[in-house]
Amino acid sequence: LHQDVHSFPTRRSSDLASAGSRALRLLRRAVLALVLLALLATGVLWHLNYNDGVDVDAAEPMAADAAVLARGAYLARAGNCLACHTARGGVPAAGGKPIATPFGTLYAGNLTPDPDTGIGRWSAAAFWRALHHGRSADGRLLYPAFPYTHTTLLTRADSDALFAYFRSLPSTRTQVPAHELRWPYSTQAALAVWRALYFRPGDAPADNVHADPQRRGAYLVHAVAHCSACHAPRDRLGGADWQRLDGGLMPAQGWYAPSLTAPHEAGLGQWPVEDIVQLLKTGHSARGHASGPMAEVVFHGTQYLNDADLRAMAGYLKTLSPATPPPAATPAAVPATRLAQAGEKLYGQHCASCHGEQGEGVPGAYPALAGNRAVTMPHTQNLLQVMLHGGFGPATAGRPRPYGMPPFTLTLNDTEIAAVISHIRNAWGQQAPEVTPLEVLQMRQASSSSLRP
Repeated sequence: LHQDVHSFPTRRSSDLASAGSRALRLLRRAVLALVLLALLATGVLWHLNYNDGVDVDAAEPMAADAAVLARGAYLARAGNCLACHTARGGVPAAGGKPIATPFGTLYAGNLTPDPDTGIGRWSAAAFWRALHHGRSADGRLLYPAFPYTHTTLLTRADSDALFAYFRSLPSTRTQVPAHELRWPYSTQAALAVWRALYFRPGDAPADNVHADPQRRGAYLVHAVAHCSACHAPRDRLGGADWQRLDGGLMPAQGWYAPSLTAPHEAGLGQWPVEDIVQLLKTGHSARGHASGPMAEVVFHGTQYLNDADLRAMAGYLKTLSPATPPPAATPAAVPATRLAQAGEKLYGQHCASCHGEQGEGVPGAYPALAGNRAVTMPHTQNLLQVMLHGGFGPATAGRPRPYGMPPFTLTLNDTEIAAVISHIRNAWGQQAPEVTPLEVLQMRQASSSSLRP
């Protein structure tokens, strides 16, 4: 007994040492597992982001004849390249334009052939890698404000034509400012993770993609005009299924790009092809007109497309929405609220002279508000933008002097603007949720920064 009592502390110390040793071994194994997992994740990220196999130093003779240059200029117009890569008052394609995103501000690159600040030292293969894999000539991962999520679907011939066109522009030295992104979005590691989640290089189509009008239309919509950059719904990280055109809020712009598949938003299944072509070519048709960011797309891009390409795009867009939507139930009459009643009086004072007492509009000048999908959509951001800041349709060759909408941001207060919008959303047989003064105030605050010089 005396021996057992005296040996108890020794056994206890031995047990504690054994337990500590086991815990240390478990900790080492856990650390080793984490290290191996980190190495595996790093390997996967490297494979997904850097293993593109493009030799950017390969010598590739380019036939930059007149036809190639003309094709490149045409594609640059169709893709609206200069709208992003030209700063206000700057040289076309020389970059430096700030692009606001929810994660900070990016600055568009210089696409002129300046050897130090532009693409003067780039090869055609490096340009192809940027468009197809989203990597710069120096190997850096590019931010997806540059739409490689869409240009990855371009043919190599079209990539080379674009490169030849930009190389033909006057060389302009423009030192583009560094991006101003919040951490961790400013890191290449975060960008690599984003790309692993949302980007896979596309299978570039064969050069005969234009032989079939349906394939040609899809190619123009998705690869060249990259319509889903605006019309695809995005998540909080800015990711999306880039083949979708179901509508989405445009990051940091305060506009909603309506669904091109839903008949009650901007689905085109019921539109004749001629009306779609007219809208893309002039910004106006008998069934609708372009405003906001879409007006810029028409002004800088689609008005310059040839009729064959416009018809191909129109034919493809028609297939995305049912030609005959299900019949809508006749809504029961609902008494007008006090807000809508106040809006009716304001509408008569400020709006009826252009849009008509019954919201019928003026053909060829002012759009009808009665039966207008843009008025009754669940998303009201576009109505708020137009009421607050007004705007004009695009000035095009087919419509050089479009009619405009005056801004009411200084004429009407938040409650009055909410009243007018609530009235037109519930007048003439229409029934849609009202807009509150708080929503108007929030839009004022959200859009105020974009109005500063």
